[in-house]
Amino acid sequence: MAEALPPQLRQIQHHLRTGQEHEKRDPVVAYYCRLYAMQTGMKLDSKTPECRKFLVKLMDQLETMKKELGDNESISQELVGHAHIENYALKMFLYADNEDRSGRFHKNMIKSFYTASLLLDVLSVFGELSEENFQHRKYAKWKATYIHNCLKNGEVPQSGPIGMEGEEYDDEYDVEHGAASQPSQPSPHVLPRDGPGANTNFSNVQIPPGAHAPANTPAEVPHFTGEPCNPVQPVPRNIPVVDPSLLNASQQGEVRLTPEDYTRAQKYCKYAGSALQYEDVGAAIQNLQKALKLLTTGRE
Repeated sequence: MAEALPPQLRQIQHHLRTGQEHEKRDPVVAYYCRLYAMQTGMKLDSKTPECRKFLVKLMDQLETMKKELGDNESISQELVGHAHIENYALKMFLYADNEDRSGRFHKNMIKSFYTASLLLDVLSVFGELSEENFQHRKYAKWKATYIHNCLKNGEVPQSGPIGMEGEEYDDEYDVEHGAASQPSQPSPHVLPRDGPGANTNFSNVQIPPGAHAPANTPAEVPHFTGEPCNPVQPVPRNIPVVDPSLLNASQQGEVRLTPEDYTRAQKYCKYAGSALQYEDVGAAIQNLQKALKLLTTGRE
């Protein structure tokens, strides 16, 4: 947005930048980044004149985008929108994680970790984050800062999950220029030392294998000139158990499905198809089972 961001809303600057970067590349991502920024901005400061003026303009922009994207199911259907943002975020996360585990440390992978963490923030517009997404967000924010600090100090980062003690996420971290945009100040995004997930063992974060570079990642990745790297070791997946009652599924008695039921089942199938694009077998199975249960019983 052309309007200058008031200092009180500094916390949403990177979400707004991510939205701007995706304006043409992926308007759905741009829309939800701005929606998150607007909702968060209202909580930060909606009373001072400069903040109110900024947020009103942001609301107008969102209304315009909603009309332009009205036929897009990712905007009109919450379930599809959630799937779109989650899959995009995890695709960027997995690309960065594979680069990290292969010992290839560069600006693109740092930005991918960082952008993935911002998009996992954005998922909160749909409700509370799942525990898995909460941990992915925390890990991605920490990894972006840790690798950035190592490279800035001339140190070689350690690949994969390692101890988090002593690393803080700097809200002013600028992924475009690889530096803090202002002198470091106490940040509202300091990684928690206590509370839920504080003592997380990040070696237990489940990372499906087979990730590919996201569409917006430059094809030519800077060549790694260090020692030969070890191949990425796939992490075991958590595959949900298939409900035996659904293996030979058929409608039970006089099940009357409403148009809304058919629409809901379609959404679950689309969600499953989207998950398979990213080789997320667990999410695909879960959503196909939901669709089957709905179609055979009329209930979710």
